[in-house]
Amino acid sequence: MNPPRTDARRHHDPDVRGFASDNYAGAHPEVLAALALANGGHQVAYGEDAYTENLQQVVRSHFGPTAEAFPVFNGTGANVVALQAVTDRWGAVICAESAHINVDEGGAPERVGGIKLLTVPTPDGKLTPELIDRQAYGWDDEHRAMPQVVSIAQATELGTVYTPDEIRAICEHAHAHGMKVHVDGSRLANAAATLNVPLRAFTNAAGVDLLSLGGTKNGALFGEAVVVLDPDGVRHMKHLRKLSMQLASKMRFVSVQLEALLARDLWLRNARHANEMAQRLAEGVRAVHGVEILHPVQANAVFARLPHEVSERLQKRFRFYFWDETAGDVRWMCAFDTTEDDVDTFVAALKEEMARQ
Repeated sequence: MNPPRTDARRHHDPDVRGFASDNYAGAHPEVLAALALANGGHQVAYGEDAYTENLQQVVRSHFGPTAEAFPVFNGTGANVVALQAVTDRWGAVICAESAHINVDEGGAPERVGGIKLLTVPTPDGKLTPELIDRQAYGWDDEHRAMPQVVSIAQATELGTVYTPDEIRAICEHAHAHGMKVHVDGSRLANAAATLNVPLRAFTNAAGVDLLSLGGTKNGALFGEAVVVLDPDGVRHMKHLRKLSMQLASKMRFVSVQLEALLARDLWLRNARHANEMAQRLAEGVRAVHGVEILHPVQANAVFARLPHEVSERLQKRFRFYFWDETAGDVRWMCAFDTTEDDVDTFVAALKEEMARQ
C-alpha cells in the first residue's frame, strides 16, 4: 500500500534560532512522543479522560495533596480564569507595574475578566509587603475597587526570581489583609531551577492560593494549567474555565504534555538548560564594552542597554525585541533548545556591531 499523500512542506530552517522569546522554540521531542502516545482511539472529552486524571496525581506530587489542575489553552487564559476565581465583580488585583497581566495581555484581565488592576512600580519586577501596601487599602470605600488578590510572577517579567522566604512574607502579609495570592508561573520551572528547590517550596509551602502553571515556554506545544492549591478559597473554576473559552474538548492533548514535563524531570532539565544558556550569554555580553546588563540574570532572560542603531543592525541577523525602544533597552531570551554555539555566535555578532559603532 502506498503511503498517504501529504502536501505539507517545511517552510523554515530548523537550524535557525534567535533570542526573541522562549515561545519561538518548538516542542521538546519527549513532549511530541507523549502526544503521539495519547493519540488514537477514543477518550472522553472535556477533561474526563485518563490523561487528565493521571495529571492530577502528578500535580499533587509537586504541589501537595489538595492541589487540583485545570488545563487551559494558554497563559493569558490561565491568568484570567485564575484571577476571576478569587475576585468579586467589585474586586481588584494588586500587581507590579511591569507584570505580564498588566503590560502583555491586551487588557484581558480587565476587559474579559472584569478585574481592576492596581499596579505598583518596582525596581526589579518584584513586589514586597511594603510595596503592596501602596495599593492595599480602601476595602470599605465603595468608590474604590476592593483589593482582593496579590498577583506575582515567578520568574518576573524582568527575569528576576523571588526566594521562598520572599513569597512567604508576601502571602502572610496578603492573608492578614484578607487577600489571596496568585502566582503567574509561565516560567515557574526556570525559577525552581535557579533556586534549586522543589516547586512546592515557593508555592503551596509558602502559602500561595493558586497559580498559573506554564508549559509552552518549558517545551510544550501548547497548553498551561490553573493549579488550585487552596480549594476552600477558590470558587467555580470549572464554570469559569468554560465561560472564558478555555475548556479544551480534546483535553487529553493538553494534559499529556504537562504530564510529560512534570512526571519525571523534563521540566527541570529544560529550565536548567535555558537558564545556563542565559548565564553564558550574560557572561559574553559583560565582556563587550558599551553594553550594560540591566537586571540580575536569574532565569532565562537577559536585559541589556546598547546603542539603538546597533540593536537595529543586530536584529537583521538575529530575532529579538526592544523592551524600551526609547532608552535602547532590549530583551534576549534563551530556550530549552538554545545551544552554546547559538550564544557564542550571537555574542560574536554583537561584538562586531559594537566595533562598527
